[in-house]
Amino acid sequence: MNLPSDQEIIEDLAFFDDWEQRYQYIIDLGKALTPFDDQQRRDEDLVPGCQSQVWLHTQIEQGRLQLFAYSDAIIVNGLLAIVLAAYHNKTASEILAFDIDSYFKTLDLERHISPTRGNGLRAIVGKIQHLARPQQ
Repeated sequence: MNLPSDQEIIEDLAFFDDWEQRYQYIIDLGKALTPFDDQQRRDEDLVPGCQSQVWLHTQIEQGRLQLFAYSDAIIVNGLLAIVLAAYHNKTASEILAFDIDSYFKTLDLERHISPTRGNGLRAIVGKIQHLARPQQ
């Protein structure tokens, strides 16, 4: 997975003049996610609370949480990429200390996605934070 950093995403989105261009950028970010095959799409890995199906796999390597996510919706993959840019390959302490609300506010993201997508985004963040807590 080759994603830009959270700061690079902030800078890149600020470059665009309108939300149509930003949506296309978000969709393009999602294309960097590796699709899950049928064996990886297990019910126990589904994130509840998402309008679309979202699967989240995690593993720990050298004290850092490795996150792998995929959705059946193109725009959701882009939103997943934005979340993974903030959390992937971070320690539990870094994940829990990261100000995700400020990040989303800076991106002006939640004003431009549907309430159900916003709820799903929060569900994904909540699941990642929940997984990070026992690792602290």
